[in-house]
Amino acid sequence: MTWYQNEYFLRRLHSFSGIFPLGIFLIEHTIVNSTARYGSDVYDSTVALLQSLPMLIFLEMAFIVIPLLFHGLFGIYIVYLAKNNVLQYKYYRNWAFYLQRITAIITLIFVIYHVWALRIGHVVYGFDINYQAVSYHLADPMVFWFYVVGVVASMYHFGNGITTFLISWGITAGPHSQKYAAWLGNGIFLILTLVGLGSLLAFI
Repeated sequence: MTWYQNEYFLRRLHSFSGIFPLGIFLIEHTIVNSTARYGSDVYDSTVALLQSLPMLIFLEMAFIVIPLLFHGLFGIYIVYLAKNNVLQYKYYRNWAFYLQRITAIITLIFVIYHVWALRIGHVVYGFDINYQAVSYHLADPMVFWFYVVGVVASMYHFGNGITTFLISWGITAGPHSQKYAAWLGNGIFLILTLVGLGSLLAFI
């Protein structure tokens, strides 16, 4: 298999991993965080239920950590190769292409910090993952606004990623179907962003 064929396969796998399983996990994580709007008891019981899942470490490694490492590292390679020319060609898909690369970097930084602060910190320092811990974490205004930027960036990256996934996999081949795919991606971005930001406010 030539390098071109390998890269074609890796790009397809990169696109797929952004939707399955990472996109599914993003939606699940957003829904879980949204339970904070119903009070600390509801959020804590939801998190406790997830923490009690059998073989949790195996599930996290297989469906979150490994896909995330691949998607993030290969994504850096894609960003490095990308030729951004939005100043010369200011049409929508070109701006979407540019924003996809920018939000990729922001999302990667955000995810690394979030995992370190709450998931790894939970193991290293032994604190419980609950409403009080998240609320204390977000009490710092700098951290809160960093999370706002991270949530918006990650939701855009996923929403637009759905659009590019449908196009690159040939599901939406024509201009009309691609327009609908863009509406779908933007709609998902807006809905998840509103839910995500609402969850952040629920912890304050």
